Amino acid sequence: MRRKLFLFGFVVTGLILVTEANGFLEFNVTELDHIEEIEYGFSKSISSFSPLMVGLTLIRGADAKGAVCLDGTLPGYHLHRGHGSGANSWLIQLEGGGWCDNIRNCVYRKKSRRGSSNYMEKQIQFTGILSDKAQENPDFFNWNRVKLRYCDGGSFSGDSQNKAAGLQFRGERIWRAAMDDLKAKGMQSAKQALLSGCSAGGLAVILRCDEFSNLFSGTTKVKCLSDAGFFLDTTDVSGGQTIRNLYNGVVQLQGVRNNLPPMCTDHLNPTSCFFPQNLITEMKTPLFIVNAAYDIWQVQSSLAPPSADPSGYWHECRLNHGRCTPAQILFLQGFRDQMLRALSGFSNARKNGLFINSCFAHCQTERQDTWFADDSPVINKKAVATAVGDWYFDRAEVKLIDCPYPCDRSCHNLVFR
Repeated sequence: MRRKLFLFGFVVTGLILVTEANGFLEFNVTELDHIEEIEYGFSKSISSFSPLMVGLTLIRGADAKGAVCLDGTLPGYHLHRGHGSGANSWLIQLEGGGWCDNIRNCVYRKKSRRGSSNYMEKQIQFTGILSDKAQENPDFFNWNRVKLRYCDGGSFSGDSQNKAAGLQFRGERIWRAAMDDLKAKGMQSAKQALLSGCSAGGLAVILRCDEFSNLFSGTTKVKCLSDAGFFLDTTDVSGGQTIRNLYNGVVQLQGVRNNLPPMCTDHLNPTSCFFPQNLITEMKTPLFIVNAAYDIWQVQSSLAPPSADPSGYWHECRLNHGRCTPAQILFLQGFRDQMLRALSGFSNARKNGLFINSCFAHCQTERQDTWFADDSPVINKKAVATAVGDWYFDRAEVKLIDCPYPCDRSCHNLVFR
């Protein structure tokens, strides 16, 4: 029986007040483009009444390998040990949190938990796919569950530095140091393993998935799960290339090129190989993609950012889909169509799985209300947790694609005001 969650208003970083009403979540914001922060804070604050708190482990000796955060501090993770039937199974969750694509942004970032372990919480709540309660996380509750913190700003893929600005872009080294540390703590002999992640962490899952699989023997069952990581190479409302320009900056600044999958870079430029649509059909390891068809981060930061909308025509729509004009909704339907076309070849492979719901959301696996609760989002009566579990354990082939907006009444849409 899935437990009903009761949500109360609260403040996240002094910016956001959250309530639940009529199937959507409202936010009072004094700044925009904080979707990543909202998701993280929301997950921390509305989990069960007795959430599991898990302490931060810094990776000792990582600095000797050059595996450091943007400011040179040690990277870290949160680990909760498995038990019983899950004692030899491992779930690694890669934290999300956007990217930094220029020196100014990265210098700002290194003074936060996204760029320095000095600012990371000493304990965080494990909810959703990280929960230790069977009624909240039926398939993975007793696994060894790890959340790898994100402090490089390049989806665990960079390897360069800028000495003048005091910046270390060592995401790929952090990834390797963390995997080495976890292997030494028992992951080496795992019988089952799942690499998952949200947003920028979801992109990292796609970039590192086959590499993750190669860490294990041929007898280990290994799969990957990308949540809200399917960022489309698409034009914005002005006809510009906002997200391609962002990714190009990340790839060039952080020295990502050499850490991208060779099966892509042998025929496409490095920036194109940072986009999941150019990677997923060539991956060998089974992959499950969870994504909102109207991903709110992409709506706000890729499709209709203020820089592409100087007249403010999209302002109300980007904050609240209920205020979009018919023409704007038609544009967003086109974005959904583009996403489904980009996923068509991937979905034809039996080993892969999909959960594409027609919601205005972003990251649905770590939040308890969207992962597994009485009123969590569903497609064909399946919640995200059920769909992922059925796919991972081969209980069913799962290719769930929702009907277009506004047909789905189970969404937990994000609304800003």
